[in-house]
Formats: sequence, C-alpha cells, structure tokens
Amino acid sequence: MARLKKSTMAAHADRHYLYQESVQDTEAEIDFIEETWAALRERPAELLREDFCGTANTACEWVRRDPLHHAIGIDLDAEVLEWGRINNLAQLESRQRSRILLLQEDVLYASTEPADIVLAMNFSYYLFLTRSDMLTYFRCVRESLVEDGIFFLDAYGGYDAPREIEEERECDGFTYIWEQASFNPIDGTMTCHIHYEFSDRSRMERAFSYHWRLWTLPEIRELLEEAGFSDVTVYWEGTDEKTNEGDGIYKPAEIGDADPGWVCYVVAQR
Repeated sequence: MARLKKSTMAAHADRHYLYQESVQDTEAEIDFIEETWAALRERPAELLREDFCGTANTACEWVRRDPLHHAIGIDLDAEVLEWGRINNLAQLESRQRSRILLLQEDVLYASTEPADIVLAMNFSYYLFLTRSDMLTYFRCVRESLVEDGIFFLDAYGGYDAPREIEEERECDGFTYIWEQASFNPIDGTMTCHIHYEFSDRSRMERAFSYHWRLWTLPEIRELLEEAGFSDVTVYWEGTDEKTNEGDGIYKPAEIGDADPGWVCYVVAQR
C-alpha cells in the first residue's frame, strides 16, 4: 500500500491572510491619512473610497476608527471581495459592517457617492501601463472626490526597482519573498511575483503576480497635475539615526535620498 504524501504547510496556508500579514500595515496607513487630513483640512473626513481594495482590509480599519466613518471598496475580483466579506467584514461589529459598501466594478467606471478621500495603495494603480490610461484614471478619481477631497497614493522606486532580483523577509511563521522576474527598459513594464516559504520548506509559488509599469515620481506628479489636481505633494520617509533605516515618519519633501529602494506617499488635493 502506497504511503500518502504528507500535507505541507504551504498547502494549508491562505494566500490572502499571508498578504495581509506580510504586505499591509493598515493601522500605520490610516494613521498617516488621518494625520495628513487633519493638517490640511479643518473639518473631519467621513467617506473613504478604497480603489483596488482587495480584501477591504484598509476600509475595515477606517470604519473601526470612528462611528462617523463610512467606506466604499472597489475591486474587479469577486473571489477576493468575498474573502474580505467572510474574513474581514465579519470581524466588525454589525454597525461598523453596515458602514462599508463593497463593489465589484472597474475603478474607471464605478459611480459612487463623492468621497472625502480616495486611496490607491500597494502600488495598485501601476497596473495602468500607458500614460493615457493613467491620466484617465486620475481624472476619474478627481471627479469622484468632494470639492475639498484628497487622493492618497503610495509609490516605490530606487535603483534596485528595475532589477531582476529576489528579496526575502522573515514574517511571523513564514518567509515573504518578493521577486522582480522581468523588466523591459523600453516601455517600463515589469512582472513581479510574491512567494511564501514555510518552516517545513514547502513553498507557495506565485501566490500573487503583477504585470505593471514602473512609474516614476515625476511622471506620477505631472499626470496628477494634468488631471486637474490643485496641489500634489510627495511625503518622504525620514531616517532613524541609530539604525539608518526608515523611521516610519513621512513628511512633505522636494528632495529624496537616492536609495536602492524607497516607498513614499503622494498626496493630491482636488
């Protein structure tokens, strides 16, 4: 009688849970959004729209913060939205859950109530590969904001960004692996994968894959301005003097460090 193959940790792992644990820091993200909004506006923000929301993890964090907070999450993927409903929205109190609306729609065509804040995080908007498509998206976002609304994005770059490399980071119970599999210097497109490895040496290959364009900050800023945003500011992370690593504090900047890898926020006021 043949022996059954032992089940692996990778076979039992949930890729969406792993993503939330290894990629997202929704508390820090919403902290930045609330602090920046308070510095720029004299009224509270209530409605947040999370574009490319995935599991709506960030939208859930927003509604948890304040009973006046409402959120709309938009994503094309029905499977990931359903996972968010079962695993994230289900963890909320019923009143909190009632203040989140999830839509399976294209962000270019979604018609929603004008929001105080629109988010496009985790470089999700890099999926637009041409200048015309990106400009169309930014114009759609501007039209979806209230008169004094603000658009929050993140961006990444550095001289390692276009390289074909693989990087590992230890997380609680697994290893996160980011692979930049290919880069085309002619049009700026690249293919990236996220893999996960476990203590039993099993591996979840290509848990997530992305084909996007490595947009530069000058391109992003110029397109936001062309789309009609009145003020576009880069918020750059400071450096911890003891560790020489990022300190998690982002401030408006016109000059950034020429690091091998950096992540920043872009804040565009309607």
